[in-house]
Amino acid sequence: MDKQSGFTLNELFITVALISIVTVIGVPSMSNFVNNDRLTTQINSLVGHLALARSQAITLQTPVTVCASSNQQSCSSADWSTGWVVFVDADASGDFSLGDELLRAHEALEGTSQLSASLGARVVFDDRGFSPTTAGSFSLCDERGVEYLKSISISQTGRVRQGGSASCI
Repeated sequence: MDKQSGFTLNELFITVALISIVTVIGVPSMSNFVNNDRLTTQINSLVGHLALARSQAITLQTPVTVCASSNQQSCSSADWSTGWVVFVDADASGDFSLGDELLRAHEALEGTSQLSASLGARVVFDDRGFSPTTAGSFSLCDERGVEYLKSISISQTGRVRQGGSASCI
């Protein structure tokens, strides 16, 4: 008589039960990890664009502006969640216009993230890298609320640092 190999019905049920338990425990943790990583990536992207703007303002000795933009080609929005543009503001108008050089553009934020600013719809760095008229903070939140808030602040000297806001503005 040949010996048959395989799984018994009891072994199959135990395996399926263990996989189900691990999935039920692991999926919420993975979702939380993905959301945390998304917020960190988004706030770091904004910090990088602000650092670029400040650096270019000093290097080129001319104002550089970062402003909220829904079309990534002009200062067309007051909502930072729709994206932003970084440009050399050759005419110092504060708006992206003919003769201004677009340095970078960032598309709308992914997921349910909301980026708000206490400083308005634009940040302007002067030729010294200072931001005397646009000091304030940015707050980045998602549907989980203030517990997972990411924030940065900009001083009048143009320094960008983590923290500065305790609520979703």
